Parts: sequence; C-alpha cells; structure tokens
Amino acid sequence: MSVAREIEAVLMQEFAPGHIEVIDESERHRGHAGWREGGNTHFRIRISAPALDAMSRVEQHRAINAVLKPQFDAGLHALAIEVKKSGAF
Repeated sequence: MSVAREIEAVLMQEFAPGHIEVIDESERHRGHAGWREGGNTHFRIRISAPALDAMSRVEQHRAINAVLKPQFDAGLHALAIEVKKSGAF
C-alpha cells in the first residue's frame, strides 16, 4: 500500500471524514531536509470530519499527528494539515 493510501486509511478509520485528500508534495521539497528519492516524505492533508469540528486548530493537528505516529516513525517527514468544518470542502 502506498504511503498516501496508508495515511488515508488511518484517517478514515479514526475520524470518518466526509472529505479527505492526501497529496504527496515530496517532489516540491527535493533537496530539503527529510526528502529522499522516491518521495513519500512530505504530504498535504485536506480533511473535513465531524470528529474534528469541536477541536481547536492545535487539538486537530495534535490528534492527526498522533494517529499518524507510525507513519512518522517509518519515514514520513512533513505534514501540512488543512481542516475545514464538516461540509466546507
């Protein structure tokens, strides 16, 4: 399973989002810290989920980063997170 699909599956299971996009932006970071050949190091997540609606922005990011800890441990270097209220995307 690709890293993007793995991230999506984890977030789907944990937050049951109405909208989710997982975008590999690794190539845009070529030569930067954490980049490696083959990508799968830098991702952008766009998500809308009722489970995140009541949380502050900091709480949302902490919750998402916490469930993706195994992916970070396996080489995920950077994650840009965009959270919108349910139905906003």
